[in-house]
Amino acid sequence: MLDRSSKAGGSRVARALAAAGVVATLAAAHLAAPVPAGAAVSRSQLALRWAPIHYQDVDATGTHALGGRSDYIARIDFDGDLNGRNNWDRAGQTGTSLAAHVYYSVVETSTHWYITYLFFHPRDWADHPFFETEHENDGEGVLFAIERDGSTYGVLRAAVTVAHSDFYSYTPAGSTWTDGRENIDGALQFQASPHDAFEHPVTAQEAQGHGLKAYPQYAINGDGLVYYPSTVAETPSDGNDRDVRYRLVDIFAADGLWAQRSTPSLFAGLGTFAGDASGDCGSGTWSCSTNSANAPWGWDDGNDVPARGEIASDPAKLSAEYFTIPGGVARTYTYNPYASAAAALAEAARTAPRTVD
Repeated sequence: MLDRSSKAGGSRVARALAAAGVVATLAAAHLAAPVPAGAAVSRSQLALRWAPIHYQDVDATGTHALGGRSDYIARIDFDGDLNGRNNWDRAGQTGTSLAAHVYYSVVETSTHWYITYLFFHPRDWADHPFFETEHENDGEGVLFAIERDGSTYGVLRAAVTVAHSDFYSYTPAGSTWTDGRENIDGALQFQASPHDAFEHPVTAQEAQGHGLKAYPQYAINGDGLVYYPSTVAETPSDGNDRDVRYRLVDIFAADGLWAQRSTPSLFAGLGTFAGDASGDCGSGTWSCSTNSANAPWGWDDGNDVPARGEIASDPAKLSAEYFTIPGGVARTYTYNPYASAAAALAEAARTAPRTVD
């Protein structure tokens, strides 16, 4: 499951090439191959098309920041194993890879595609002693709802992001979706990528706690990274690298995250990553909590109607609750691997204690 691709100072090289006037040529060479006319788009192509350009604020202050590396996104097995209880310590060790990866899942109805993206950090950390809790592992993300309008990739109508234990909803300019049970929190912006031919939605995460919202509700404040969707994984050259490509990883792959959902070294419960208080987690801060990060089927806004995990496992329901949608949405799934465990998910959501990410 490992990919140890690295960037080797790519952002500095890119700036030098820009000065020489050759960046446009390089960008053209990296354009995503178009889908042939009339061909059905694959789920991986859909995920790559709509994957966000992602702004990550970086804080290098304090020992828990690891010089900014604690704010780099990574694979869950960045250290070579599927043990969630050693990630805090190994994030600071040499020989581990913080090459950029983002997890995704696609579920389908006859009217919409729903794509969930998970951004993982080995640490949720703080740099001051008062009122802040750290924990091992951190999983935040976003759901995109895409209408199947007959075009190759459809049209993106709305997004719901995960910032700790709260969800925030957004619509792009021109969307037909409006306020539902929840008020829309802002506009979803788009930005052209230098690595393909598309404009992508733009998301952002804060440093330390890594809450995720639509850009610029979070933004880079000083040092920061700009991640671009791609088919390769790059490691930032430093904490202020503005061109880092990330690789997508399918949650539903044969050996993927969903297949590992009952692995006790990785999950303490359904949708809850295993994490302990080893090492210096909590040292100099308020505390270090355990088992406090979630996979998409564990995400929850406890004040809202959708149950725990339904942002990923039943996104049509969540969309119908959050938005007013002309014509509604189909509620029967034509593809939804989460549904194979729907009863277990529902029971676990009903009985599980609330976790804070």
